[in-house]
Amino acid sequence: MISFKRPLELILEPNRIIPRTMYLKNYILILGAKYRYYILFINSIKISVINVVGNLVTSSLAGYAFARLKFKGRDFFFLLILATLMIPPQVTIIPRFILFHWMGLVDTHYSLILPGLFSVIGTFMMRQFFLQIPFELSESAYIDGASEYRTFFQVIFPLAKPAIISIIVINFTWHWNDFQNPLIFLRSQKLFTIPLGLNFFAEENDTQLELVATASVLSSLPMIVVFIIAQRHFITGLTSGGIKG
Repeated sequence: MISFKRPLELILEPNRIIPRTMYLKNYILILGAKYRYYILFINSIKISVINVVGNLVTSSLAGYAFARLKFKGRDFFFLLILATLMIPPQVTIIPRFILFHWMGLVDTHYSLILPGLFSVIGTFMMRQFFLQIPFELSESAYIDGASEYRTFFQVIFPLAKPAIISIIVINFTWHWNDFQNPLIFLRSQKLFTIPLGLNFFAEENDTQLELVATASVLSSLPMIVVFIIAQRHFITGLTSGGIKG
């Protein structure tokens, strides 16, 4: 409601919840040439989408291997991967910064994309979901002459829709809201993401509450839309992943 108020209305009637008129100029100002908030949207969408796609590919392939393929040390390596969840992400910040600085990736979006291409949680969820799919489906595909890759892409992967959507929602929300990593690895304002840009915007415009509220609303909309669209499958994917160990 604040984002639709005129600046003078906030001063004269601060306790009024519903604005007298829907003042859209706040949104025009934020997305216009003066503040160029759309650049933050482009950066965040780019990083979030690339991470979601890359994470989905690695998590589904790794989950399929750990769930349905037999190879030496399978359970050991899976437990080893799960053990990395005990390492706080903050512990790896300094080694990552040193590594990315040596590679020349500091102050680039690659420093935010590369670490997010693999997810232990995503691998775990896909493995748990693949374990629930009857192995008879794979055996029928093998009998019909399908290769391992064809069995995965045409038979098993399409059945994992709830888990896939859950991974998409979780990863998109995580990378869209990530503040710590952009703060550490990014320097140029043209590369800033939504959380980092919103923080600086709020500090520079702390007296213009209606603009800060407008920027906050715009920052939240993509997450709300994604969750509303995927809500049913998201809940299904989370609950089904814990049925079978």
